[in-house]
Amino acid sequence: MNRTVAALFLTFLLHAQIHAADKIRLGYPDPSGSFLTLPLGEKTGFFQKEGFQPELIRIRSTVALAALVSGEIDYQSVVAPGIAAAIRGVPVKVVACYTPGITAAIIARPEYKSVQDLKGKTIGLNSFGGGLESTARLMFKHLGLDPDKDLKFLATGGIETRFAAMKQGLTAATLGSAPSDFLGKKLGFVVLARAHELFSHPSSGIVVSVKRIKERPDEVKRMIRAGIRANRYIIQNRESTIQTMIGWMRIDKEMAAATYDSVVKTYSDDLSLPEDGLRLLIEEGKRGAKLDRDVSFDQLSHP
Repeated sequence: MNRTVAALFLTFLLHAQIHAADKIRLGYPDPSGSFLTLPLGEKTGFFQKEGFQPELIRIRSTVALAALVSGEIDYQSVVAPGIAAAIRGVPVKVVACYTPGITAAIIARPEYKSVQDLKGKTIGLNSFGGGLESTARLMFKHLGLDPDKDLKFLATGGIETRFAAMKQGLTAATLGSAPSDFLGKKLGFVVLARAHELFSHPSSGIVVSVKRIKERPDEVKRMIRAGIRANRYIIQNRESTIQTMIGWMRIDKEMAAATYDSVVKTYSDDLSLPEDGLRLLIEEGKRGAKLDRDVSFDQLSHP
């Protein structure tokens, strides 16, 4: 009888805790390696330990910020659009950074031994005007090539068709995020450079409305704590994270392991906002908004 009463009491407590948990809606764009903090934090219970009942919502970045401001979602996880929106006056801020680097890599035909060897060559992109082209220009510029004078860009579609164009000799190289580097190596291509080794470019993190920061500051702090625990788990527990990736990204173990090895180096263990990375995003956002005025960190981020 005592055991039965104890079991019923524990069941009641568990139900009460779940019922009392704050339901939060977390937006993310796709199940890629840069957003592992979310499914990992849910699976390991780090969100739940902070009193949250998380709901992960897949939503395009183009509409996520409107949903954030209107309250349809509570937090958004893509940093760059959040910075760009804040520059334009949208009342949102970035409060933490899961991945201060991006996994994009320059993948080339094997006869090219360095990025400088690509001078005068054609580089394949998925499309013009998107994030991949912006990353390509940043990487080549950082490595001493003028994207406008030293290179030609050709839009050749998805990663499979970009690799096919390289095989046919139509392009000398392309760019891609993990696991594109793994797939490229299997086809005999080589990785010449990785973005996260060149500069900071915050990718995923916590973007929240100014209204929520003012009204629920403790909740925001708990969100950051959950993220720190999840990120440290990712960094310290390779095999368990790979298992989460298999289900989250719907890939096999070999590809999950290769992706983990590429993305783990981009994860932060304290979720701090890198000033150099923020400055880079500010300059990109100002160009997009055609602004000349100075933009301070305080307008865009919250300590």
